[in-house]
Amino acid sequence: MSDEQEKKRPNANYPLSGQNVDENNLVFHYSREHRLAKAPQAVRDMYNKPRQPYRFNLFRPLVSTRPLAIMFGSIIIACILILIISALGLAGSSYNLDGNRLFLQAIQYEGAVIVVVKKTIPKDIFTRLSSAGPAYTGAVDIAVQPVIKTNADQEPQAVFYHKIFFTFEPEETYRFSVPFDAKELAVVLQTEKKTLGVTVKAE
Repeated sequence: MSDEQEKKRPNANYPLSGQNVDENNLVFHYSREHRLAKAPQAVRDMYNKPRQPYRFNLFRPLVSTRPLAIMFGSIIIACILILIISALGLAGSSYNLDGNRLFLQAIQYEGAVIVVVKKTIPKDIFTRLSSAGPAYTGAVDIAVQPVIKTNADQEPQAVFYHKIFFTFEPEETYRFSVPFDAKELAVVLQTEKKTLGVTVKAE
């Protein structure tokens, strides 16, 4: 192979860059005006439309479409239902007895069970409306008995009776022991007009 063939580049037929070019005849392919000139009329109208001043709106993006509006409404309804159920004491370990909210607990201790009754007077409007009057104050009769499984061969034990008194105090705690070493107790609380029956597991 000769020296001329070695020095010859593969694209020898194409001119190299760096030649004198008239800068006035340069075409900028990425010019905005040049691009919009070949664009559809809808695109040109969008670019020529004056921009509206931005206004922050938190609610509009949440309901901008029908699916978003339905989802947002469902979340609001679910939150309201959870609030009402929680206020009325229909969920969890709290119960409503004649306008008083009760929390019951049973603790096993040396062959007996200590029952703890915590009473609070609700301050929220939902519980006040559901009780249809002020919270009950006065004597509350309590009956406690171990829970007997239907398929178990066990004789029913005697019922333990106790009495407590609700006062006007917003929070009160009552403790008493029952002579049962049971894992689950059936507790019935009764005022002059209302009766509440619950099952409490011993801890």
